[in-house]
Amino acid sequence: MDIRDLPRMIDLSCVKTESTFDELNAMVTMAKKYQTICCFAMPCYTQWLANQLNEEKDILVGGTIGFPSGADMTEIKAMTANHLVEIGCGELDMVINVSALKSGHYDMVENDIKQVYDSVQGLPLKVILEVAYLTDYEIQKGSEFAVKNGAAFVKTGTGLAPKPTTVEHIRLIHKTIGGSARIKAAGGVRTLDDIRRMVEAGCTRFGIGLRSAQEIFDEAGL
Repeated sequence: MDIRDLPRMIDLSCVKTESTFDELNAMVTMAKKYQTICCFAMPCYTQWLANQLNEEKDILVGGTIGFPSGADMTEIKAMTANHLVEIGCGELDMVINVSALKSGHYDMVENDIKQVYDSVQGLPLKVILEVAYLTDYEIQKGSEFAVKNGAAFVKTGTGLAPKPTTVEHIRLIHKTIGGSARIKAAGGVRTLDDIRRMVEAGCTRFGIGLRSAQEIFDEAGL
């Protein structure tokens, strides 16, 4: 891993329930300073975020769909995806219907992903599994459904679950999907060593909050 590529592997996120507007401003400042690849806010602030970054050709605006449970009605998720595209998002991150996956309602899971995929108008879609709540078998099934229905990335989590993403999660997803899609890790990625080990396991993108991102950039000497 070339340390100079690190900012282009990081999606800065400000999507916690308690995230403040000051933190959103700080995220924009950090993104511009380091030229990270993408920034994410919750939907109510995404238009504002797009306005702040509309002159930054190399920084994408990300859109969040179905955070944190993925249990919104599929029609609402698809409408949200369409609207986020219209206001300037370049990538969309949707939460899989975790309850449906755990219940074995696989047709519901696939239809949910497919309808959102059809609404993103060809933009990269990241499908979030929320691995903290899943068995290995469920992680494999979710990964397969994501790739089958158009995901550009299989993403481990929202970063809001009670347990972190691990290197073992990355290895399992990579073993399941191979090169069919890329892998994004979010939740518990705190250090440069975490990133290096996950890159070795097959991960190419990371969703990281402000404090951890700054610590990682400092550790990397950027």
